[in-house]
Amino acid sequence: MKIGIVCYPTFGGSGVVATELGKALAAKGNKVHFISYQQPFKLDLFSENIFYHEVKVTDYPLFDYPPYELVLTSKLVDVVKFEKLDILHVHYAIPHASAAYMAQHILQSEGINIPFITTLHGTDITLVGKDKSFEPVITFAINESNAVTAVSESLRKDTLTHFNIKRKIEVIPNFICLDDYENIGEIESIRKNFAPKGEKILIHISNFRKVKRVEDVIKVFDLVRKEIPAKLLLVGDGPERYRLEEFCRERKTCHLVHFLGKLKDTERILSASDLFLLTSESESFGLSALEAMAAKVPVISSNTGGIPEVNEHGFSGFLSNVGDIENMAKNAIYILSDNNVLNQFKANAYEQAKKFDILKILPKYEILYKELITKNRAAALNNQ
Repeated sequence: MKIGIVCYPTFGGSGVVATELGKALAAKGNKVHFISYQQPFKLDLFSENIFYHEVKVTDYPLFDYPPYELVLTSKLVDVVKFEKLDILHVHYAIPHASAAYMAQHILQSEGINIPFITTLHGTDITLVGKDKSFEPVITFAINESNAVTAVSESLRKDTLTHFNIKRKIEVIPNFICLDDYENIGEIESIRKNFAPKGEKILIHISNFRKVKRVEDVIKVFDLVRKEIPAKLLLVGDGPERYRLEEFCRERKTCHLVHFLGKLKDTERILSASDLFLLTSESESFGLSALEAMAAKVPVISSNTGGIPEVNEHGFSGFLSNVGDIENMAKNAIYILSDNNVLNQFKANAYEQAKKFDILKILPKYEILYKELITKNRAAALNNQ
C-alpha cells in the first residue's frame, strides 16, 4: 500500500502515535508518506519506505494568519497525484480532515479517487471542538470522512455527545512499541544522578498546559516526600513551566524537583523511575501513562476520560478523582513503602502495557486500510 499520513509534528501524543504507526507500516513494506509543516520529531528519514513532504507556508501581506488549511490541501493533491497514493490517514479533525475532504474532491474532478480516514485524538473534540465557531466544520469533516476512528471509548462517546455524527466511529486505541523498552541499557547512572541516596523517583511527562494540572503533581509529591525520601522529575515544557518553577521555589523544594525540559526519547528516564504521576483534568487516552507502564512503572492518575481504559485500578496503579491530592498521595505512599509491593505493581504495569503493543493494534489499521482501498477500487470500476 501507498499511504499518506497527515499529522502535527510536535511532541504531543497524536504526532507520536501517527509517526510510530507510519514507521511500523513502512517496516512491513508499505510506502508511507508523511505530510506536515515540519518533520515529525520521531521520524527517521533514513528508514526504508518512509518519505516526508513539507507543507510550506509562506507569509503574504494580505493575510494576518497564513492559510495553512488551503496550503495543506494543495500539498495533499500534489502528493496523491504524483506519488499515486492509495489512501490518506489524517490525525486530528481540524484542519486535517477538512483539508483531506477538499483535496479528495479536487482530485475527483481530475478523475482520481482516494479515500481518507480521520483519527480523533482528543483536544480536537474535547477542547477545540467545544468552540461553537468550529462545530459545523468538525461535524461536516467527520461525517464526510470515509472512516473515523477514536483512540478511546471515552473519546468516541464525547464525540457522539457533542457533535451530530451520522457515521460509525471505530475505537482503535493508542499503542506502544514494547521493543523500544527492551535492552534500555544502564539506568543506574541516572538513578545515582537524581537519587544519590537511594530516594524513590517520581516522574511526570506532559506539555505543561493547565489541563494537565502539573501543580497537583508537585502537591502529591510534597505529601509523599514527607513520608518517603523521594525526588520528582518533570519532563516536558509549555506555558505553565515558569509558574511551576515559582511554585517550587515558594515551597522550597527546588533541590528535590528537577525540570528536564523536552526529551526526544523518554524510555531511559522512565525506566529509571519508580512511579508515574498523571493528574490531568482531561485525557482522551493517556499515552504518557502507557509509556510509563511499558517501562515497568506503575501509575497514579486521575480517573478522567480514557485514562481508566489504560490504567487498571489496583493492578497497574491507582485512579483518583481529579484534584484529590490526598488520595493520590496515599496510594503513592502505599506502593512506594514496600519494595515487594512496588515490584509487583511494576510487573503488573508491564502486563497491562502488553495489551497495547503495536503488534496487536497495527492489524486493526491494516484491515481498515485494505477495506477502504478495496471499496474505492470497486467503486471506480463500476463508474467506468
